[in-house]
Amino acid sequence: MTRLFRASILLSALACVAALPRGAAADAFTPAQRAEIVAIMRDALKHDPSILRDAVMALQADDGARQQAEAQAALTANRDALVTPADPVAGNPHGDVTIVEFFDTRCPYCRRMEPVMEKFLAQDHGVKLVYKDLPILGPASTLGSRALLAAQQQGGYEKLREAVMQLPADTTLPMIEVAAEKLGLDWGRLSHDMDAPAVQQRIDANLKLAHALDIEGTPALVIGDTMVPGALDLAELKKQVATARAAARK
Repeated sequence: MTRLFRASILLSALACVAALPRGAAADAFTPAQRAEIVAIMRDALKHDPSILRDAVMALQADDGARQQAEAQAALTANRDALVTPADPVAGNPHGDVTIVEFFDTRCPYCRRMEPVMEKFLAQDHGVKLVYKDLPILGPASTLGSRALLAAQQQGGYEKLREAVMQLPADTTLPMIEVAAEKLGLDWGRLSHDMDAPAVQQRIDANLKLAHALDIEGTPALVIGDTMVPGALDLAELKKQVATARAAARK
């Protein structure tokens, strides 16, 4: 009996038990059937204990595929909210591949990815980058998002974003004021716009969308039609975009 065959038997047995309702496993099989299942599992593990690892890996792969399918369904259901005319955009507004970046101004991984994304956009001029402010790390995060969305009203979103992402993570209002004035933004207008209902509505919409997409942390990227959680290095970012570009051309 090959290891692959033994692993498939073990997986089938585990799947049968796992598919049962909670508390039903004890009554689902006759004593003889239960004894046979236990014997099969013991025999398989006796001959090659590594098949347990293979079985676990296969179950994890199946779980990953199921999660990816659920993420794809969520993206499809929320496609209209994923990219809207109100969203800040960097890169090529007419790019053939769109990256949607959910980020938090306090997030260290988001900050770490800043130079990676900057370098990538300098090399690939066919990508549209859409920003989704997702303040989930406390009051300083919310303050940063409100400032950026207010700055957007003056055409200063991207340059203030770059400045804020370089400030201390526990960003304060005076820090933002100094940065905004250095960039030539109208601070009086910006500070007023930060409290506008429309700004809070944008933040609320992003939080609602993130919840619908089951985003649990930042950064989270949607590259083409694929959800990619976590920060990427330059090579992986290029690979993901190339995959999305190839899929779009089919």
